[in-house]
Amino acid sequence: MSSTAGTGRIGLSSYAFFWQLSEKVSAPLSIHEALERTAALGVDLFQICDYEPLEAMSAGELQDIRATADSLGIALELGTKGIRPDHLRKFLWVARILGSPLLRTMFNSAGHTPSAEEASAIFREVLPEFEAAGVKIAVETYEQVPTARILDVIRRVDSPYLGICSDPANTVAALELPRNVIDAVAPYVLNMHIKDFAFSRKEGWVGFTYSGAPLGEGLLDYDYMAGKLQPKERNINQIVEHWLPWQGSEDETIRLENQWTQQSLDFLRSK
Repeated sequence: MSSTAGTGRIGLSSYAFFWQLSEKVSAPLSIHEALERTAALGVDLFQICDYEPLEAMSAGELQDIRATADSLGIALELGTKGIRPDHLRKFLWVARILGSPLLRTMFNSAGHTPSAEEASAIFREVLPEFEAAGVKIAVETYEQVPTARILDVIRRVDSPYLGICSDPANTVAALELPRNVIDAVAPYVLNMHIKDFAFSRKEGWVGFTYSGAPLGEGLLDYDYMAGKLQPKERNINQIVEHWLPWQGSEDETIRLENQWTQQSLDFLRSK
């Protein structure tokens, strides 16, 4: 399966502004402000992913976000969790307003953990509507659902409008090795989440913390991943995220979040 979902661009996720968009800081950014920050960094793609306020927005509020993005020359992508048919249709409506050609999602949501059979049936039901709108669905690899099960569903449905959002960092918690996941999903990838990760010893050397790392400094073998997935050749967008723990103070957390974003962009642009 070849991808036509993106243009092989580097983008930022709302997860790159995770703390700055949250109520944990004294003056949270709005999505409009995050878009302005994105443009100031020379980035022309932004993925609004798992951003809870989006679900309650009116068509007018969504159109305002689209207008801000258009004025800044930024293309939008969209991300959510869950595959209940009504939820997918709601986000197809959002994607149409925002002009997103892609919806990233995950199989499970609160109260719904579909089997491979149920997931396949749901995608067969809704995909004609997505195809008519020109919107692809990219299912993210993550620890709650074995990668083999996700791939089983994608192969059963067998549609160019259903593929993978690759994030090998997520699967480590299920003892799936990143390189194995990359190899398995490679033919089906429509979107890539880019974040680095590392283990560190906990205090007293009792156990480990698995958390984020600045891109290029952790365990992500980016060159191997890019060689397998070929984002430039296959027009797959690479979306920057972070797993940055709270740093004890708002100022230091924001400083590091911005530093990690700049380092990620510098790293990807150098490749």
